[in-house]
Amino acid sequence: MTHPDQSSDQRARWRRYWDKHAQGYDKEMAFWDRVAFGDSREWVCSQATGQVLEVAIGTGLNLGFYPDTVTLTGIDFSPAMLDIAAARAAQLGRTVTLRQADAQDLPYGDAWFDTVVCTFGLCAIPDPVRAIDEMRRVLRPGGRLLLADHVASTSLAVRALQRAGEVVSVPYGGEHFLRRPLDHVRAAGFEVENSQRFKLGIVERLCARKPGKA
Repeated sequence: MTHPDQSSDQRARWRRYWDKHAQGYDKEMAFWDRVAFGDSREWVCSQATGQVLEVAIGTGLNLGFYPDTVTLTGIDFSPAMLDIAAARAAQLGRTVTLRQADAQDLPYGDAWFDTVVCTFGLCAIPDPVRAIDEMRRVLRPGGRLLLADHVASTSLAVRALQRAGEVVSVPYGGEHFLRRPLDHVRAAGFEVENSQRFKLGIVERLCARKPGKA
């Protein structure tokens, strides 16, 4: 499904953008993991249980952080990213089902997964509200949503820089710096169990549950 505010040309351009950046993505993220994101990937993935869906799995940078007990599925918009994720999974000996798909229209039935994970992906999904609604839909009652992302800073000066950066990043690659997924998670009816924010409020990670009994 193509959303009204996303033309096919736009979507094709964003896919080309991420395909083009696939080869350099790991190096770029290694820098940000070191200077800003810290142990967020391990913090998120270590809490995953059961049938797990990772949305915007990218090149599979999280694969090594999941418990061996989970059954893992990953989707991404970029075929080139998924190729690298598949190679990484093989190298790690990790079984994972990978599928090209749109986070805004997940190709799974209601209440399909025990855990949904997304790290540093909602910043580039065109409609994060729709994506979070989809994550809620595919989670079972009592299921866990685990997110980490860069968000709008608590510093006014830093937010000004983030706003300036979006002038280029949004039209070019669809990447946003001023979002706050936690607000959407609460609005979607999740019960937020834990949230942490650091690095001048630029990085936020959270654990939330879908209401209902597991």
